[in-house]
Amino acid sequence: MAQGLDASHGSSGIAAQEWQWTAAHENGVPAWVQQAASRVTIAVIDTGADLSVPAFAGRQVTTWNVATGTPDVSDGVGHGTFVASLAAGTLGFGGDAQLMIVQANSGSSTGFTDVAEANAIDWAVDHGANIVNLSLGGSQTSAVERSAIQYAIAKGVLLVAAAGNSAQSGNPAVYPAALIGRSGLVVGAADAAGRRAPFSSTGSYVDLLAPGVNVLGALPAAVSAAGLFTAAATPGAEGRYGFGSGSSYSAPEVAGAAALVMAANPSYTPAQVAATLEQTASGHGHWTMSRAFGNVNVAAAVRRALLDGS
Repeated sequence: MAQGLDASHGSSGIAAQEWQWTAAHENGVPAWVQQAASRVTIAVIDTGADLSVPAFAGRQVTTWNVATGTPDVSDGVGHGTFVASLAAGTLGFGGDAQLMIVQANSGSSTGFTDVAEANAIDWAVDHGANIVNLSLGGSQTSAVERSAIQYAIAKGVLLVAAAGNSAQSGNPAVYPAALIGRSGLVVGAADAAGRRAPFSSTGSYVDLLAPGVNVLGALPAAVSAAGLFTAAATPGAEGRYGFGSGSSYSAPEVAGAAALVMAANPSYTPAQVAATLEQTASGHGHWTMSRAFGNVNVAAAVRRALLDGS
């Protein structure tokens, strides 16, 4: 079964271009925790990434392309670059976390087969990923996809998946999100007011909301912003940036947040990392179908992790 990208087109009508940092309380994380996240590796399974963009400057990135069997992860779509920049680039939530890019599409295709997705998950797990971000999804699943998810969980890897963008079109279950379980995190999109985005899928398997409407991310040098993104005017900044909407972009923010929680308390299991982010979100431990556990609060999750480790 072919998987697709969990992204919607967005506009640039926001007052502060990096509003997502403030909304998620990312700025309340101590600098030493941001630095300690260098012990954590986030794998982004997506359309590759343009590693020449300034958002990845100074990063030593592990790369693999499951379609070609080479380290070349050139991003012909732009989605993977944008997602990776939110997980562990200079725009990202993961502090100094190490970045692994595993390309699972072919060329400029926006689809992923279950076999390619599964191979990418297996490769990331076998090569040291602590967190795997999956900003992709479809309405069906398969034995090979289920096997890869189970393999990652058994190996102690935290899976973070986009909830999907189908709430206004029947709200079907989205996979692999619906396979993640309590040891991982499924993330829906919120707007700047903290409300769940109308398009963001709901379900009993959704855990958190994170900024996902008109968020700022990095764009590849050679890929048009049209379609998935709206170009952002960033006078004086190097590189190209855009605004995007979708749970695709909420998930890597939470993947980055999870890296900071792991850095704050290295003894945590993936299930404890997930529970800490859930219990410190805006719902204060109360889950609802519409908002799950609420909006992620990165600073509060890090504080809880530090207290548990003291």
